[in-house]
Amino acid sequence: MSDRDHWFEDLASHMKDAYLRYSFTKGTTQEVDFILETTGAEAGSAFIDVGCGPGRHSLELARRGMHVTGVDVSQDFIDIAQRQAAAESLVNAEFQRLDARDLSNHASLHAKFDFAICLCQGAFGLMVDDQQDVEILAGIRRSLKDNGVLVLSAFNAYFSVKHHADADFDALSGVSHETTDIRNELGEVKNVDLWTGCYTPRELRMVFNLAGFDILSISSVEPGQYSNAECSTELPEFLVVAKSR
Repeated sequence: MSDRDHWFEDLASHMKDAYLRYSFTKGTTQEVDFILETTGAEAGSAFIDVGCGPGRHSLELARRGMHVTGVDVSQDFIDIAQRQAAAESLVNAEFQRLDARDLSNHASLHAKFDFAICLCQGAFGLMVDDQQDVEILAGIRRSLKDNGVLVLSAFNAYFSVKHHADADFDALSGVSHETTDIRNELGEVKNVDLWTGCYTPRELRMVFNLAGFDILSISSVEPGQYSNAECSTELPEFLVVAKSR
């Protein structure tokens, strides 16, 4: 793996711990509560967190007794997660730098996990090439045992068109682009470009099917307020629950 494999790495390198100051990271407990209730996962279950960032979901799952492997393309975020796991003596949480697009090639992780999560535009949502969507989902499928369950959030294309006035939506690619300022721990500002893959429920059903999943549910959610709400144009994300086949 080269020093920089994805555009998001430069953002992560600038933000580091300051990433966890953003409001969308504050709903971790509620999100994990909902995931555990929805999947029925019990203590001791094995989770893979794909695009784990600084590990907020992985760490919370580990605190609940799950065995968690977090993977992310950003070494800076992996370092943060590893330090926090060590500080809390969470020996059931481990982290490694891994590009989700390469997950299919890592045999040591295949058929190892009962559950997978991919949340907050982690990995899947940051792809601008629609073929890579299938690659990532296929890699997650390989990491799961048969009948394993994936919980994944994806940005709502309808919401992007209707409400995301500060971004430009490319109707052909389904990618939203915006320019924004991000801050590091010192308050230093960096102006960056953000690209987010956006989806309709129909597209999600098709791409999940191609990757070897049967969708159990798709609901409309926003960070910190995961629920079984019906799909709509009014909430920014879709939450997909799917079973591997």
